[in-house]
Amino acid sequence: MEQGKLIIVSAPSGAGKSTIIGRIMQDESLRLAFSVSATTRPRRGKERHGVDYYFLSPDEFRQMILHDELVEYQEVYEGRFYGTPKSEVERITDMGLNVMLDLDVLGGVNVKNIYGDRALSIFIQPPSVEVLRERLIKRGTDSMEDIKARVDKAEFEISIGPQFDHTVINDDLETAVSEVHDLIAAFINAAEDE
Repeated sequence: MEQGKLIIVSAPSGAGKSTIIGRIMQDESLRLAFSVSATTRPRRGKERHGVDYYFLSPDEFRQMILHDELVEYQEVYEGRFYGTPKSEVERITDMGLNVMLDLDVLGGVNVKNIYGDRALSIFIQPPSVEVLRERLIKRGTDSMEDIKARVDKAEFEISIGPQFDHTVINDDLETAVSEVHDLIAAFINAAEDE
């Protein structure tokens, strides 16, 4: 059985990445499976260990780093780690499925560098930083201080966007979903034709 490919999608917070990924995942013809990330952040709402995330203590996470068990990881905020277990990527690709990786921007660049042509990297960009700020305010989940920090981080992340294979500007959700879908389908089909 042929190994699956890796699809990396990254974006600043509030750019619509999760919504776009959710829509793309509905197309069964793409044979996508979502990679479950590891994190040290607390569970939110009804999140479940091993389904939404692998919820780990900072010590457990550091042990995974020490034993080279992560494809990528970031300390996104102080003491707050996120990462992708190698075992997750291997489990999915060994089944011949394509793994969907929802990664922060630096993690996306790192994974693309590791997997090269086996990975497609897509950067979702907001139409502007001001639109991003408005979306984060409308979402109503963050304080103004958190929004300012996220916007500052987004400006940095947008500067890294050119390192991705493709950039899709999410000005119109339907158009962005269609563009991302077409990029993924072309990548998977090209890989199968080789």
